[in-house]
Amino acid sequence: MKPLKDILFGVSLRAVSGSTATNINAIKFDSREVKEKDVFVAVRGTITDGHKYIEKAISKGAGAVVCEEMPKELVDNICYVVVPDTNQALAIMASNYYEVPSKNLKLIGVTGTNGKTTVSSLLYQLFKKAGYKVGLLSTIKIMIDEIEHPTTHTTPDAITINKNLSQMNEAGVEFCFMEVSSHGIHQKRTEGLYFEGAIFTNLSHDHLDYHKTFAEYRDTKKILFDKLNKRAFALANIDDKNGLVMLQNTNARKFTYALRSYADYRAQILENQFNGQLLKIDENELWTRLIGDFNAYNILAIYATADLLGLEKFETLRILSELENVDGRFQYFISSKKITAIVDYAHTPDALKNVLDTINALRTGNENVITVVGCGGDRDRSKRPVMGHIASEYSSRAIFTSDNPRSENPTSIIQEMEAGVEGHNVKKTLSIENRKQAIKTACQLADPNDIILVAGKGHETYQETNGIRDDFDDFKIVKELLIDLSK
Repeated sequence: MKPLKDILFGVSLRAVSGSTATNINAIKFDSREVKEKDVFVAVRGTITDGHKYIEKAISKGAGAVVCEEMPKELVDNICYVVVPDTNQALAIMASNYYEVPSKNLKLIGVTGTNGKTTVSSLLYQLFKKAGYKVGLLSTIKIMIDEIEHPTTHTTPDAITINKNLSQMNEAGVEFCFMEVSSHGIHQKRTEGLYFEGAIFTNLSHDHLDYHKTFAEYRDTKKILFDKLNKRAFALANIDDKNGLVMLQNTNARKFTYALRSYADYRAQILENQFNGQLLKIDENELWTRLIGDFNAYNILAIYATADLLGLEKFETLRILSELENVDGRFQYFISSKKITAIVDYAHTPDALKNVLDTINALRTGNENVITVVGCGGDRDRSKRPVMGHIASEYSSRAIFTSDNPRSENPTSIIQEMEAGVEGHNVKKTLSIENRKQAIKTACQLADPNDIILVAGKGHETYQETNGIRDDFDDFKIVKELLIDLSK
């Protein structure tokens, strides 16, 4: 048990009723999980308001409540603490509860629309191969050195973050690489964390269902850099016009990387093939298995970060040449009939165009590119026609299908994608609601040497419809279908 007053250190307080000297067992923001002597933090979420569940939390044994509005009726022997922002308070309290674990390791935040998972995951792999104990907080998984934990959000809740960082402390982890989403920043999940550095990859159309405007989306990302201290580093891709925006007003040491602009770290693509690409970084040539311009940026960001964290440059280049694609990121399989299937997480217009540009740059012109793509339900609707336009414009054939429709009608989502298809591309498109059938159709349409791109879900192993998740693995399914058709 810990005194509530110690856990509240650094939290802005508006009012207190009761004694903060009371001891508490744990911090909870879900009333269903509250146990005896816990402190319940009433968080206002996008779906429900925790203030509605204060009485329930107390009935389950909560010894203290942190809220934004003092309840009209107070229960004896309960400490009530009113704060301006319970999301912020929760994050700071979680950090205090676990004894500020981010201070005891070098925590690097990676933010941007695309590339977060690849950069953070490959940094984890690189530092592991270099002999360090390393942590990872990513969309795909949480790693505490060599122990894997599942994850459901790009940026987990503040309690989960600090609990895992604390376990990393116990395991002797020196470096931790963390994906930092705009949702996580906006919901204050990263408050109370001490970052050794932050990386900005790029910014494009995404999450406008949540942030409403692109400017708000950009400025939310910028908060990560604004809060860095002068000992930290800020690394930004300045080929993206928003890169310099991220560096404005930060107290951190500023560094840049680019392929096309003058920067502190630069790379040049010498060769690009389906089995990898040859890069020139700092006058040294590097062969990497990751292909495409977007991966050249990712590799350069990783190289720069390793240098800023003190790794020897030649050792970094050697290890980079050994790294392979992250699951669901340009993950490919070539069938016995020489049909190439590529699975990629591309779920934004920019990411989809990047992948298709890479494929089209590598093909000889005789192969067909068949793209299977959908758009998620209950998410930014404005990108759907753009995705439809890109898929149909840059593919030989485009098949529109379901991609986690959630509570929306999948047919309606597909129709919104179809609205972006220009007249001269209509004959190139098909709409097949069932995702497995859409992938099967692509496999049946493909001739030897053709390329199938299955985009949108990448590493995900489920399809979510009306709150139910069914097993669904794009890579496993397309591989099995191509093998069956080859028999």
